[in-house]
Amino acid sequence: MANSYAQPILRTTDLSEGLRVVERLLAIADLRELEIDYKAHVSSIRTLTPLLELLPWASWYTEDDRDASSEAGDDPSAHLPICLRSWAQSPETVGSFLDSLHDTPATVRWDFRGWPAAPEVGLDSGGSRGAFVTLCVNVRDIDLEEPATDHTVFVHVKQIEAERAPWLAAQVGLEVIGDLVMAPY
Repeated sequence: MANSYAQPILRTTDLSEGLRVVERLLAIADLRELEIDYKAHVSSIRTLTPLLELLPWASWYTEDDRDASSEAGDDPSAHLPICLRSWAQSPETVGSFLDSLHDTPATVRWDFRGWPAAPEVGLDSGGSRGAFVTLCVNVRDIDLEEPATDHTVFVHVKQIEAERAPWLAAQVGLEVIGDLVMAPY
């Protein structure tokens, strides 16, 4: 399975604005099979507790040499900071996830069936491998490596359909604001 490629289309300090852009993108997508994936770099009990209440089956691991993880049955609160991940969540969990974050760097990725045809750039409907929207919260990149006080919306496309990203941005009144980058799984 190939990775998708992501391109930023909005950077804002207003999380509500980011969510509105996501909603507008989702309004043109084929939302069959819609599910939400989360990733967060958690460094406080204040954030960890509500996240684990919301996502009790989330997996987590340390990012240093301590080798602690959910797979090993360790207590995450004893091993902060951790990387917490959860896949295939319902869209109804997004608000609670965002409310739990405070200043924690995190991503919310909407995964769905496909993008619409973009005849203006010669593309048919886009399939599921390149059909995502990611909202990066308190971070500038999808790898969670550039903490920030703002939030970024990325559209995902197949690399061979790179021209779909600017087309998608234009559909919601925006334009791309950065490079197309390979997205992590």
